[in-house]
Amino acid sequence: MTGLLTEIKNCQLCASSLVNGVRPVVQIDPQARILIIGQAPGRKVHQSGIPFDDASGDRLRQWLGITREVFYDAKQIAIMPMGFCFPGSYSGKGQSGDLPPRPECAPKWHSLLLAQLVNVKLILLVGQYAQHYYLSDKPKTLTETVLQWRTFGPCYIPLPHPSPRNNIWLSRNPWFEAELLSDIRQRVAIALA
Repeated sequence: MTGLLTEIKNCQLCASSLVNGVRPVVQIDPQARILIIGQAPGRKVHQSGIPFDDASGDRLRQWLGITREVFYDAKQIAIMPMGFCFPGSYSGKGQSGDLPPRPECAPKWHSLLLAQLVNVKLILLVGQYAQHYYLSDKPKTLTETVLQWRTFGPCYIPLPHPSPRNNIWLSRNPWFEAELLSDIRQRVAIALA
């Protein structure tokens, strides 16, 4: 595992496309029981090198009902984004937010890392990029996918991105907090027990 993480840390696969430079952000240990597959590090995470070290991470930990200490214990929680480095931000043309995850990371690294995660009991697919990559029979929208969380088996749970930018989505979908969050907290507790 150490050799693989060193390879990832030294990866230059999409360096020419990363305006802010290469800084893969991954948290992996073969003992982990929960795997979070997110989108890509944002600017703040790129600077700190710590996954979900921002307001999105605060909300995600609250959704899961776990402490920061548990979240950052790689022997319990593995974190593997679709794109390992900060892809940059939109500029101009009325668009805001971060660019999509670079498409090179998942095909190059995910299967190699998943082969090491033999104790994972629960995989959280955070955001549409992870859901489109890992759910073969998926509805068309993120809302439809998350609404059908019960249909993806005991292993996968699709979640919206916990970004504060999704506050409108959360207010329009009160079922998410009323139904899914209690289920996910229970499954997280069981996977970590």
